[in-house]
Amino acid sequence: MQYFVDLNSDIGESFGAYKMGMDEEIVKYVTSINCACGYHAGDPLIMDATCKAAADNGVEIGAHPGYPDLMGFGRRKMAVKPEEARAYMLYQVGALSAFAKAHGKKLQHMKLHGAFYNTACNDEALANAVLDAVEEFDKDLILMVLSGSYIAKEGKRRGLRVAQEVFADRDTTKTEL
Repeated sequence: MQYFVDLNSDIGESFGAYKMGMDEEIVKYVTSINCACGYHAGDPLIMDATCKAAADNGVEIGAHPGYPDLMGFGRRKMAVKPEEARAYMLYQVGALSAFAKAHGKKLQHMKLHGAFYNTACNDEALANAVLDAVEEFDKDLILMVLSGSYIAKEGKRRGLRVAQEVFADRDTTKTEL
């Protein structure tokens, strides 16, 4: 069995006239990215440029869908119905997939952003809606999720591809973030 470390970064978070991060530099040093899909950050031009930069550098592309919360950068918890969560997923992942395809790439993975990520770790209804959307969109899409979380366990139970991650700067002994 061969193991490797995936150096992954959230990028593509600029929006309109507002520049966030150093995407052009970061993409040279990572093996995969999580690209903002327009709800918490990013916009169509940024998504296109980010996918192009990833493709030009041989970097795998992952969707980074969030709550529709530009003002709060997707970090505010929102009460959303499962059907809304499913639709948010399909809308954002589908949009980013089109940009990846335009640059000769296919989405490799999906990692939720901010409060959407944190809530889906433990909220069964929300997690199931996210998993339903992934199954409908592409069952081969790798789910990048918090190790040991509900969404990780349920994704594996459903036979989906699950990459469990940890954060060195967080207390991962708690299930609530």
